[in-house]
Amino acid sequence: MMLAAFLRKDRFVPALTVALALIVPTTPASAASSSSASRARTTRPAATLAQAKPSSKTTATATATVSKRSYSASVAKARRARVAQARATAKARDIREVQTPRFTVDEAGQEVPDVRAAAAIIYNPETQQVLWQSNAQEERSIASITKVMTALVFLQSGTPLDMPITVQRTDVYRASTTYLRAGYQLTPDDLLHLLLIGSDNAAARALARVSSYGSEDFIAQMNAKASELGLSTTHYADPSGLLAANVSSAYDMARLITVAASDERIGSIMRLATYTVGSGKTAINVHSTNHLVREGDVDVRGGKTGFISRSGYCLATLLRLPQTGQQVAVVVLGAQSNAGRFWETRHLFNWMATHTQKLLSITGTEQAQQQQH
Repeated sequence: MMLAAFLRKDRFVPALTVALALIVPTTPASAASSSSASRARTTRPAATLAQAKPSSKTTATATATVSKRSYSASVAKARRARVAQARATAKARDIREVQTPRFTVDEAGQEVPDVRAAAAIIYNPETQQVLWQSNAQEERSIASITKVMTALVFLQSGTPLDMPITVQRTDVYRASTTYLRAGYQLTPDDLLHLLLIGSDNAAARALARVSSYGSEDFIAQMNAKASELGLSTTHYADPSGLLAANVSSAYDMARLITVAASDERIGSIMRLATYTVGSGKTAINVHSTNHLVREGDVDVRGGKTGFISRSGYCLATLLRLPQTGQQVAVVVLGAQSNAGRFWETRHLFNWMATHTQKLLSITGTEQAQQQQH
């Protein structure tokens, strides 16, 4: 009776449950069975789900991967197209800019050229007068304009122009710009054409090597020739111009190109737009680096291009005025682009042509007035 009354008390049911659990302990077997059943109830639905949808998950992953790859390729292609378009637009803008001549007013109130290049000059070889200049005495790296002196000194050496020469590995090693390969057989005359038309660096090394001076003394002879010509800001470190230590000024280069172009052995080569050299069964087609020669819109009597990163784009030319046949040397050093050096030269030449006409007109008027009086 007392036990029944005790059980009817709701508040004592949890306590009784705990007491019965203490009295009837759980056996290891029953615990293991219970644990296994619990794990089975917990893991079976997940396992069943995984077995039910393996192909869907794999397909979705594969589809997402393919879509991602396809999208990345299209994005990269679009990005390249935008970059190419931006570069083309910038290049077209730069060309339009350099095609337009710039002018400024000097101290005398006269309109004169305002070049974008670091240095430039218009020089009259007949009177040895500087007709216009900008930083013309400034010492700068001249790159492959160096090859003008290389040609002069090689011809001075008296080395036969028709003797056979075999190109060596040292000639072409890191030559940057060259049409040659080790083992090619040519003549010094062929090498001079490669040197002055195609600005071939290996040709410059080969000419110095086979000259009567030898490679080392050849550079000393280049500097001696510069002193002989009175080129006070000019110094040479190698025959090709690859070294930035080859330095000069626009003024010195105007005088040098005048001397070199007046030698028909050099001037006649400088005026060629193309040339073909043969080495055995190999034909080497050389194209002039001087666009003024290739395009033919200016009467070029001689010229040489030059470029390394230190020098910028350079051009030394001897040009002939169409009105009078007078020759002028125009040198541009440190232009900002390949096209820029040629357009700057054109602008200076055109300004000179107009300037000359005005001077001749004024002179003619003064002479007529003097005759009347």
